[in-house]
Amino acid sequence: MSLDLVWQYLFSPAFFQGALMTLLLTVCSLFFGIIAGLILALLQESRFRAGSVLAFFYLWLFRGTPVLFQIIFVYNVLPTFGLRFSAFTCAVMALSLNEGAYMAEILRSGLQAVRSGQRTAGMALGMTQSQIMRKIVLPQAARIVLPPMGNQMISMLKSSALVSVIAVQELLLIANQTASASFRYFEALCAAGIYYLVLTSIFMIGQAWLERSLDPKKRKKPALSMTERLLRSSTPN
Repeated sequence: MSLDLVWQYLFSPAFFQGALMTLLLTVCSLFFGIIAGLILALLQESRFRAGSVLAFFYLWLFRGTPVLFQIIFVYNVLPTFGLRFSAFTCAVMALSLNEGAYMAEILRSGLQAVRSGQRTAGMALGMTQSQIMRKIVLPQAARIVLPPMGNQMISMLKSSALVSVIAVQELLLIANQTASASFRYFEALCAAGIYYLVLTSIFMIGQAWLERSLDPKKRKKPALSMTERLLRSSTPN
């Protein structure tokens, strides 16, 4: 065990680039996964039976198969149909498709949590369905779905390690290659673990900040000026 070697790995260009690749994979997959999940949630809430059936089939398929299977399938099967993408693109596609299935259920629960009276009030004001969704439903649903979405973000960060099977140079693959070359598995994996903990902490802090900013009850009251404090203290009860 060598703490100096752990420190050396932490600040090595290879590990830093691997951490950036992991972060990029996570952010891209979450972005496209949220878009896919929102579309699926709206299809489930729509009155068109074809849309709800399509959404059900999507959820059944991507929630019923392992994400590792989906990564290998996208990377190895798509080229047989003439669709050739880089390993990074295949990884983002597979992770996004999988994430969309779980985000759909989270977003659907948030949309259903908004009371129907809110929509009725919007219609009474002459708002269109799209305006009601953008200005009334989605802002309220965002506060509800943020905690479970935060858990999904952290889960996606850890799931990104699975793309090492298709040779994407993310953090775990860099650590494994370094350990295989030097046989210092403890030091290499400790360095990778520290990076994962740091990235997870950043996501947790960002989630807490968003929850505070979206919840009016948790927002800090503006600080009073010296004049206002003096006036209040001099005012008799």
